[in-house]
Amino acid sequence: MIKLNIRLICKRCISSASFPRLNGIDLIKERIADKVSKFCDIEPNEITKSIDLTNNLDKGDLIIPLPKILKDKKCDLKATAKEWCENIKRDDYISNVTASGPFIQFEINPKFLFQELVPNILSLGGNYGSLPLGNDKTALIEFSSPNIAKPFHAGHLRSTIIGGFLSNLYQKFGWNVVRMNYLGDWGKQFGILAVGYQKYGDENKLLKNPINHLFEIYVRINKDIENEKRDFGESELDKRAKKFFRDLEDGQKDAIELWTKFRNLSIEKYTETYKRLNIYYDVYSGESQVAKDAIEKVHLNLINKSLIQDSNGAQIIDLTESEKALGKVVIKKSDGTSLYITRDVAAAIERKETYHFDRMIYVVASQQDLHLKQLFEILRLLDYEWTDSLVHVNFGMVQGMSTRKGTVVFLDNILEEAKNQMLTVMSKSDHKFAQIENPEYVADLIGISAVMIQDMQGKRINNYSFNWERILSFEGDTGPYLQYAHSRLKSIEDKNSNINITDLSAINFSLIKEPEAITLMRLLSRYPEVLKKCIETHEPSTVVTYLFKVAHQVSTCYRKLWVSGQDEDTAMARLALYAASRQVLHNGMTILGITPVDRM
Repeated sequence: MIKLNIRLICKRCISSASFPRLNGIDLIKERIADKVSKFCDIEPNEITKSIDLTNNLDKGDLIIPLPKILKDKKCDLKATAKEWCENIKRDDYISNVTASGPFIQFEINPKFLFQELVPNILSLGGNYGSLPLGNDKTALIEFSSPNIAKPFHAGHLRSTIIGGFLSNLYQKFGWNVVRMNYLGDWGKQFGILAVGYQKYGDENKLLKNPINHLFEIYVRINKDIENEKRDFGESELDKRAKKFFRDLEDGQKDAIELWTKFRNLSIEKYTETYKRLNIYYDVYSGESQVAKDAIEKVHLNLINKSLIQDSNGAQIIDLTESEKALGKVVIKKSDGTSLYITRDVAAAIERKETYHFDRMIYVVASQQDLHLKQLFEILRLLDYEWTDSLVHVNFGMVQGMSTRKGTVVFLDNILEEAKNQMLTVMSKSDHKFAQIENPEYVADLIGISAVMIQDMQGKRINNYSFNWERILSFEGDTGPYLQYAHSRLKSIEDKNSNINITDLSAINFSLIKEPEAITLMRLLSRYPEVLKKCIETHEPSTVVTYLFKVAHQVSTCYRKLWVSGQDEDTAMARLALYAASRQVLHNGMTILGITPVDRM
C-alpha cells in the first residue's frame, strides 16, 4: 500500500506539471486543452492532465480519453468524441484529429516538429529531456550494497546500474540526489572471516586483491566449519567466529582494527569497478555505521509501543495483525546480538534526520520484498509519517552469468571478457581499427554497454538469462548496436563539418518532407515524455526500448536522406535532423549510465 500511495502522488505531480519551453509536447498539450475546453466546462489544466502519448505512432501522437475527462458527465462518449473531432480546427500545431470510439487522437504538425523541436533539441543539447519536476527536493537512493569480502556478483550489478540510472534520472528532473552504498559490513560472517584469516590469510594477497583473497578464505573456512560439525557435532571455529562478532559489537580494539582493514581495502577495490561503470557515491555507509544508541532507541520505542514479544529467549515483532503475509520478525537473537532488520530501522531514522529526504529509494532484489515490507511496516507502527516516502525498487535474478569456461566469476572478469571480445570483433576491420585512437578503451566502453543493455532491456522485475552471443552482436537490439548507431551519426557530422548548422534560424526545414524523417522527428519529440514515464515507474527498460526505436528509424532514414552530394540548404536541414537524433541517443545512453563512443 505504501508503494502504491507514493506512485499515485508521483503521477499526480508529474501529470500536472507543464514546461512548454523545455518540452514541445507540453506546448502541444496546452494548445489541445485550450481547444477542447471550448466544448465543455472543464478547465484547460484539468484536460492537460488527461492527455497522454499514444502507444504507437499509427494512432497519432497524443490522445484524450473522454471517459477520463467526462467521467461525471452522462453522455454518449463516442458521439461526443466525433462531434468534438469535427469542430477542432487544424493549425500550425495540430495537423490531424481523429475520433476512435471514445478517444480523440491528435497528430502533431510536422512543420512544428521541424521548425521548433529540432532547434530546441540542438540548443538544449545535453539538457534536452531535463525538466524541473523535483523543485530541489532530496532523493536518497540506496543501491549496489555488496557484502564485504564476497564477490561483486550479478545481483549487485543489477542493483548498481538500476540505481545509477535512477540517480541520473532524478538529478535530470531537478532533485538533489544522495547516492548511498549501504555495505553488508556487519554480522557473524565477519567473525567467520576473521577466524579464516587467522588460519589462511596472506598479507600480500590481501593487499593485491582483497576481494578475491577474502572470498577464498571465506569459502575455505566455511568448509572447515561444516566438516567440524559433521565429525564432532559442533564446531570450535564457529564458536570462535561468534565470539569475534560479539567482540566487534562490544568495540574490542583488535577486532575493530581487523574489520576496518577488510572494509577499507574492499571499498578501495569496489571503487575501481564503480568508476568503470560511471557510478559514484556520495556516502559509503553500511550496517556497521548505524549508531549503537540509535539501535537501542529503536528497541526502547518498540517496547514503549508494546510491539515486542518474547519467543524462546529471542525478541520478535508480530506483524500479522497488519498483514498476515508479513509474519513475525526477529529483532534480537537469544544471545543478545542484533539483526539487520533492527539496524535497518535505525538506519532509516538516522537518514531522515541527517539528509531530510523527500523520498528514499531502496534498489534491492525481489528476494528481499518481504524484508522491505516488514521494514516499512515497523516504521509505520512507530508512527513515522514519512514512511510513505519510502520506495522499494526491486528486480529479478540474472541466470547464467559466467565465463565461457563455465565458472562463476567476479563482475570485473565479466567486463574484461566483454572488452576482449569487442577488441576481437573490432580488429576484423583493419582500416576502421586503425582510425580508433584508443581501441582498448573504446572496446571497454562497448563491452560495458553490451552487459548493461542486456540487463536493462527487459522489465527489471523479470529474471533474464545472460547470453554472450546475443550481447556482443552488432545486429539487433544490443548495446553494441546502440553504440554503432551513435558513432555512425557522429561520423556523418564529422564528414560534413564544412556545413554550418550553428545558426539554426538559417536552416530551411521545409525541405524535409520524407515520411521517414517525419516519423523520426515524432520519435525525438517524445524523449521528455519517456523520462516522465520512467520517474513514475522506475523502469530503465522504457528508455532502452525508446532508444532502439530511434536507432532503427535513423537507420531507415539513411536509405533516402543523404547529406553528402545534396544542395547546401537540403544538406543543412538533413544534417541538423541527424545531429538532433545523435543528441537524443547521447542523452538517453548517458542517463542509463553508458558512455557513448564517437568512433568504433
